[in-house]
Amino acid sequence: MPNADQIKLEPGWKSHVGDYLLREDMQQLSAFLRERKRAGAQVFPPGPQIFAAFDATPFDATRVVVLGQDPYHGPGQAHGLAFSVRPGVPVPPSLANIYVELQRDLGIARPDHGCLLPWAWQGVLLLNAVLTVEAGRAGAHQGKGWEGFTDHVVDVLNRERDGLVFLLWGSYAQAKGKRIDMSRHRVLKAPHPSPLSAHRGFIGCGHFSAANEYIARRGHTPIDWSLPSLAGLQPMLDARQGA
Repeated sequence: MPNADQIKLEPGWKSHVGDYLLREDMQQLSAFLRERKRAGAQVFPPGPQIFAAFDATPFDATRVVVLGQDPYHGPGQAHGLAFSVRPGVPVPPSLANIYVELQRDLGIARPDHGCLLPWAWQGVLLLNAVLTVEAGRAGAHQGKGWEGFTDHVVDVLNRERDGLVFLLWGSYAQAKGKRIDMSRHRVLKAPHPSPLSAHRGFIGCGHFSAANEYIARRGHTPIDWSLPSLAGLQPMLDARQGA
């Protein structure tokens, strides 16, 4: 990660949370990441993708917030969006269960990849509580400062926006979202989609249809939760990179 004052954020996010990145604890986090890289640690996702969720989903375009915990720690998996993996990377178990519920809830067949960027482009902020991890070391960067920043992100969304849908899957996400004003936003809770807990209530939660019903009641276009095939996704990625 570059120095905090050099981080490039989508303008809406920068105006709302950019000052937080100038704090001393964020500077210490930046120094920690540089030290780990000097020590030979593989830090995921790559530096330019640490804030990819904010680039893909501008502040003013955010309509749904999915809270994850920390990035995938396998090579080539993490690319800055919670639960999502790079195109062509095998679908991890938690995401596979998300697809199971998506098909049960809305009849959407499982796609042939795990890249959730098309959701993000529609306003689904896929936010991990911790934005970096080390290869093979789940949770390696927990408690290093990211949680304060992402708490601030949730607080700003809660305060500055109205009518958002928060999908809180698992006790960790639910604790992180405990200050969300449920009179102004729709908060949906379920167990985590991991294989350890998905069948204790995540499968059957109906969150995708419930989110769309809330969005539609407010007069807005629902999220298209279907995902293009891998072959159909690539031209979309190419077009956005060339824009």
